[in-house]
Amino acid sequence: MDTFILNEEARSLEAQENQIFINRELSWLDFNRRVLALSKDKTVPLAEQMKFAAIYGSNLDEFFMVRVGSLYDRTLLKNEITENKTNMTAAQQLAAIMPKTAELQEQCDKNVFRLRERLAEVGYRRIDFEKLDREDEKFWKKYFQNELYPVLSPQIIDHRHPFPFLRNQEIYLCATLKAKGDEEVSFGLIPIGSQFERLLYLKKEETVEYGLAEELIFHFAQLVFPKGMLQKKCLFRVTRNADIDVKEGMFDQDIDYRQVMSELLKKRRKLAAVRLQFWNQPPQEIEKYLCDKLVLPQKQCFAQAAPLDLSCFFKLAARLQADGLSELFYPPAKPLQAPAGYRLGREVETHDMLLAYPYQSMRPFIKMLMAAAFDPEVISIKMTLYRMAHDSQIVQALVAAAENGKEVVTVVELRARFDEQNNIDWSKQLEEAGCTVIYGLDEYKVHSKLTLITRKRAGKYHYTTQVGTGNYNEKTSEQYTDLAFVTTSQEIGEEAAAVFNNLAVERLTDDTQYLLVAPLCFKSVLLAEIDREIGQARMGLPARITLKNNSISDKNVIEKLEEASCAGVATDMIVRGICCVRAGVPGHTENLRVRSIVGRYLEHSRIYAFGEGENLRIYIASGDFLTRNTERRVEVGIRIEDRSLKEKLWGLLQLQLADNVNAREMKPDGSYSKVKPGPGERCIDSQMELYEYFSAGFGAAVPEKEPRRNKKAGLWKRLDALLHRGK
Repeated sequence: MDTFILNEEARSLEAQENQIFINRELSWLDFNRRVLALSKDKTVPLAEQMKFAAIYGSNLDEFFMVRVGSLYDRTLLKNEITENKTNMTAAQQLAAIMPKTAELQEQCDKNVFRLRERLAEVGYRRIDFEKLDREDEKFWKKYFQNELYPVLSPQIIDHRHPFPFLRNQEIYLCATLKAKGDEEVSFGLIPIGSQFERLLYLKKEETVEYGLAEELIFHFAQLVFPKGMLQKKCLFRVTRNADIDVKEGMFDQDIDYRQVMSELLKKRRKLAAVRLQFWNQPPQEIEKYLCDKLVLPQKQCFAQAAPLDLSCFFKLAARLQADGLSELFYPPAKPLQAPAGYRLGREVETHDMLLAYPYQSMRPFIKMLMAAAFDPEVISIKMTLYRMAHDSQIVQALVAAAENGKEVVTVVELRARFDEQNNIDWSKQLEEAGCTVIYGLDEYKVHSKLTLITRKRAGKYHYTTQVGTGNYNEKTSEQYTDLAFVTTSQEIGEEAAAVFNNLAVERLTDDTQYLLVAPLCFKSVLLAEIDREIGQARMGLPARITLKNNSISDKNVIEKLEEASCAGVATDMIVRGICCVRAGVPGHTENLRVRSIVGRYLEHSRIYAFGEGENLRIYIASGDFLTRNTERRVEVGIRIEDRSLKEKLWGLLQLQLADNVNAREMKPDGSYSKVKPGPGERCIDSQMELYEYFSAGFGAAVPEKEPRRNKKAGLWKRLDALLHRGK
């Protein structure tokens, strides 16, 4: 009854007077619903459907670890804090999240069932260990005894053996145990970690049978515990809060920042449980026992028929790939490579450049960094680093530059969630090579994507500046859609130099002419642009706003967009994920249209356009319209002045607004409906058509002298070999 009341309160609060607002967390769940929908979309190849199911599961895991974890922390505060758009308390948001999650889980179970049916049609059949014939029962029993049983570590939990710590995201088997004639019931626990292969395969003539190790262990669990003692059993998985606070570790200013982060990562593994998943319906006594031990309400427990960890679909898709079933995947699409001999550094000296990933390769940018590492005119390279590849050629180019006597300054953000350890490791390597490593600002994450190469020619400094929307990460540059602007503008270079100098002395940039720099020179500029369009509309002149970003939750921005809509400004927004504003609400946002594109690639670029035609003013940036981006992070963007590049960006926006394959439109109630081609309309997949759109993105080869070699020439060869690996 209490839960019902809380749910009613959550719903009534969400639909209060200012109906244009959507709760942030509920909007995110709707985004993940759109991801899950792709796991049953018939236009998506089967193996890709499997990957979307896995992505859905990974997204939901992170949501509970971070967002639900954060809400849980807030429920512990004495002073009740409400969310500033829907006025929901943390408890009310949790109450609204749980039934939506349960609903999504039911849909996920149905989708997984369909995936298994379709896999069986192509010769890959799931093993149901509870329905084995005699021969298979004998085979799998022998496999269990020889391969799995020797590495299992079962535990008995009773008055002599305390309840153990349950690791985050690890699968366990729990069983009730009772000896014959004994009235006392104890519990048995089997951790099912990563000590063996999770996916099991058995080739049978034209069929490949596959099963999960945890389901095999579940089937033969009676062999683990003393004979006749096992009564009931189930598989479960715990999700723990991962919302750690860096400030907690910074009370002692003499402690090394990297050491603080390392300690906090250890702490993350021990935070409170926020979700309990059961494979199929758990026995009531086991569910109650685990909830009591984990201090977890029953509403945060979810029974499911789908695997507890959906990442198994990634591995199964990899098996299909290895078996040569290419027709079950998206057709190959590789980034456009620059012609042999092409030098980005030379071309940008003649005109500004715009690179679009994954449609164009990141290699020209990396090669420009490598060339700078050995260019005698280059005196310094400065970069902000947020997420890097595990085998980063970019970092290796920076290391080469430092070892070659260049000043290399890197701003490494150690608080990049779930990439902390990777960034700690790279920061050590950079320091060891002689780079200056800055860890950003105390109160603000450095999320910007900014590079500055400084040359000295004839006694004067010359700059090459890159401003991007995505990370300096070779792997994600082939999976995320992002933009990178490169220029040799002296004025822009000077402002970029000022940004780096401010970061070095822990100061925010508060005055810019060419760059957008959050938190002080970002939102204010974009709000002023919206105001300009409002003024145009009120004078009866054409007015238009076109925005593309990952998420929008900033209340000031939303209220300004509402004002623009009421003034008659035609506004189109392409928002992949969280969108806290309802579109098409009469009298509020009737001139605002919102669409989400979720497809083969993860839409990640941010483009902010105001006006059109000759009056077009257009920006790219690293930051979204989330409050954390506008007010609590250092973000960098730039207004694009080059006419051809402005036209290119505008064309990109128009193509995505015409998408009728990957797009979903928001309705006034906040729900989304898929956009479909009308009668006689051709299918427009904007993501794939952008390959052709950016096909002329590189100029011809530009002759350039080879960088002058020195005693580090061997390193240059190794870096060049890395760059061309896998071409």
